[in-house]
Amino acid sequence: MTVIHHPRVAWDTARVIVEAVPDEQLFAWIRQELGGLLGAAARDALTETRDRLSRAGDAGVPVEAGRWRVRLEDLLRERPELAGDVSAFTAVAVGLLRGRQS
Repeated sequence: MTVIHHPRVAWDTARVIVEAVPDEQLFAWIRQELGGLLGAAARDALTETRDRLSRAGDAGVPVEAGRWRVRLEDLLRERPELAGDVSAFTAVAVGLLRGRQS
C-alpha cells in the first residue's frame, strides 16, 4: 500500500498551478483536468487565479500558491480518496510543464 503525504501533494499541485499560468494552453488543460477532479468551484477558482496573476505578475505567485496549498490541503482532508488522483494529475502536469519550458 502506498502512503500519500497530503500536504506534499497540495504543495506540489499548488506550485504547478501557478507556474502554468503564463502558458495559456497548458493552463487550460490544468483547468479542465483539475476542474474535472475537484468540481466547478475549483475550475472557477483556477480562472480567478489566472486573472489575479495576470494583474499582479510574479509578485502574486507566492500568494496564489499559498491559497492553492491551503485549498488543496483542506480538500484532501475532507476527501482523502482524491489524493491518488490529484497526485497522478500533478505528476503529469509537472512533466508537461517541464517539457514546455525546455
